[in-house]
Amino acid sequence: MDEESCRARLAPARVGHLATVRPDGHPHVVVCCFALDDDRLWTAVDAKPKASARLQRLANVRAHPWASLLVDHYEEDWDALWWVRIDGPAAVLADGDEHKAALAALVAKYPQYGVAPPTGEVIAVEVERWRGWSAR
Repeated sequence: MDEESCRARLAPARVGHLATVRPDGHPHVVVCCFALDDDRLWTAVDAKPKASARLQRLANVRAHPWASLLVDHYEEDWDALWWVRIDGPAAVLADGDEHKAALAALVAKYPQYGVAPPTGEVIAVEVERWRGWSAR
């Protein structure tokens, strides 16, 4: 699948799976909401209940500044299956212009954030690589 097709499927998707590397080298994957703007992908720490205020994904990006996000579509009709993955360097943003832009993009994409906007840190991924597959 070419980059344009990957973008067209990933951008409107509602949920993704964010993969980071733990400080001990083991993989760590979490489900997340995200927004895409050109070659920047953002996901924020929001108010949904968490097991801890010290999120592993943030520690992971600080220790190993690289991340992947996978979005997929499944149906019983296997001719409709597809997936898209982005990979790139990642950073944790606590404030600043990009942090504000990320939060605004997330609020624009998810009506739930209009009621309770995220206020926490943002993981920003600079998309260096697009990968995808589609049955059709």
